[in-house]
Amino acid sequence: MADWQEITGGITAPRGYQAAGITAGLKPSGLPDLALIFSEVEAIAAGVFTTSQVKAACVEYCRQRLQAKQSARAILCNAGQANAATGTQGYLDTLESALAIAQALNISSESVLLASTGVIGQRIKMDALRSGIPKVVAALSQTGSDAAAGAIITTDLVTKSIALETTISDRPVRIGGIAKGSGMIHPNMATMLAFVTCDAVVSPHLWQQMLARAADRSFNSITVDGDTSTNDSLIALANGQSRTPAIIEWGAEAEKLEAMLTAVCQHLAKAIARDGEGATCLIEVEVTGAHDELSARQIARTIAGSSLVKSAIFGRDPNWGRIAAAAGRAGVPFEQENLQIKLGNFLMLENGQPLQFDRAAASAYLKKAATGAYLQQDTVLISVNVGNGYGVGKAWGCDLSYDYVKINAEYTT
Repeated sequence: MADWQEITGGITAPRGYQAAGITAGLKPSGLPDLALIFSEVEAIAAGVFTTSQVKAACVEYCRQRLQAKQSARAILCNAGQANAATGTQGYLDTLESALAIAQALNISSESVLLASTGVIGQRIKMDALRSGIPKVVAALSQTGSDAAAGAIITTDLVTKSIALETTISDRPVRIGGIAKGSGMIHPNMATMLAFVTCDAVVSPHLWQQMLARAADRSFNSITVDGDTSTNDSLIALANGQSRTPAIIEWGAEAEKLEAMLTAVCQHLAKAIARDGEGATCLIEVEVTGAHDELSARQIARTIAGSSLVKSAIFGRDPNWGRIAAAAGRAGVPFEQENLQIKLGNFLMLENGQPLQFDRAAASAYLKKAATGAYLQQDTVLISVNVGNGYGVGKAWGCDLSYDYVKINAEYTT
């Protein structure tokens, strides 16, 4: 059983945080497009960012900020323009954005982190941003998580948020998070943004380590379409307002905090994968028997990212051969005669040998997932065993539908 419980409140559930989301006129649609997360005190800050060689200005800015100072008080996120591949002027726009929000909050610009999402190659609409900053600051609220979650999305069909609570040193500790992402999603992060708040006291070095491991087991284990973006950002704040003793080294309390952080990240990651553009179901792949966790995750990610596997799931075709082929090309050695494949409860391959199974029932299992409750009964489970090792890993993806092509063919038109 998990040593925490789900609570309401999203990113404002932890103590000492406020958030807001407004319409500033950045999106042509007129939908909310400017979000702000604010800690009432300086918070330890950690980040994981895109591995793409083409990085948005906000990513370069945040990396430099966190190298110089592992703390922050504010995260400002605009939606509508990615401000990626925008040259020197795009970076100057980022600096101006940080200074403007810092002045409005009466804090140092060194305590501001930034994120952007939208169309690559388009600069932020600075006039709209300038006029929106006083409004988003005025809208800050201890119940503003939902508004912020709604202001960071682009092609998402739903907002994504979660909050969990545990007990450390007999005091409640909370972690909340919001995220956006639907397409351009692939391991090593993707067109996704995620913001996490926590009220524990934790050392900067340990917090960064925890976040990196949580990212590997969540956001770096999802895939929608095989494309990695220019703007991926996962930023986590820990402001210490729970008043618990400081966690400065690895131990039981650090382990508990990291486990809850990972659970928050995994929930948000699965929500992103389920919301994949045109998707009708979530795919969860679990690989066991590998040499180590990294090898297991690599096989799982390859299966979850296979266009042929994803297409078969959308077609409600229990074509286990595509799963076997994807596992085999993952770059992880294993003996073919050890391979086992299950789709839900249907055992299809055992010891490398095909088995008879009820194809109609297996197809019905896939059809049922497409109509199941969101993130509950809408998940297709693929279980793969590759040997006798101790490595276990999971990855998440979604099916590949006709609508994915339509959505992305018309993205800028």
